[in-house]
Amino acid sequence: MRKTGVSVRKTEPLPAENNARDRAGERRSLSLGRLPGLLGYTLRRAQLRVFQDFAASMDGEGLTPGQIGALLLIKANRGLSQSDLGVALGIDRSSVVPLIDRLQARDLVRRAAHASDRRAHALELSEAGEAALIRLLSRLEAHERRIAAHLSAGERRTLMDLLARVADG
Repeated sequence: MRKTGVSVRKTEPLPAENNARDRAGERRSLSLGRLPGLLGYTLRRAQLRVFQDFAASMDGEGLTPGQIGALLLIKANRGLSQSDLGVALGIDRSSVVPLIDRLQARDLVRRAAHASDRRAHALELSEAGEAALIRLLSRLEAHERRIAAHLSAGERRTLMDLLARVADG
């Protein structure tokens, strides 16, 4: 969690005198009330931590988690359609086009004519996209190790299974 000058504890509300002292510049303790019991809150805190580590891991690359996810999917599914990419990433179709536009502008992805649907594009990595993935995979794997460092292999598998169940509704 980001350092804010406020310590966080999970129980007991703030006494009124602590609030007054805080206005005078002293450190105060903050109750989170029901928040720690809310799945959405805990997932969001975990997501922030993961994204912060991801950004540090990919420093200087200018790629988002979604862009790297797209590159990995295209690598694994040469000729993937934009629609199928959107479904796999869980993003709206209207968001796929700008995502691919950005990757294509960086010469990481190419759009080709789809073999069976003239209205669709088949996506493939460019040589630069292939090289970028090779260069970034070790950083991505190190990032994954860091964010799961406090979990055993079994706990990591369990967490992944539980998150998949939440995601699948």
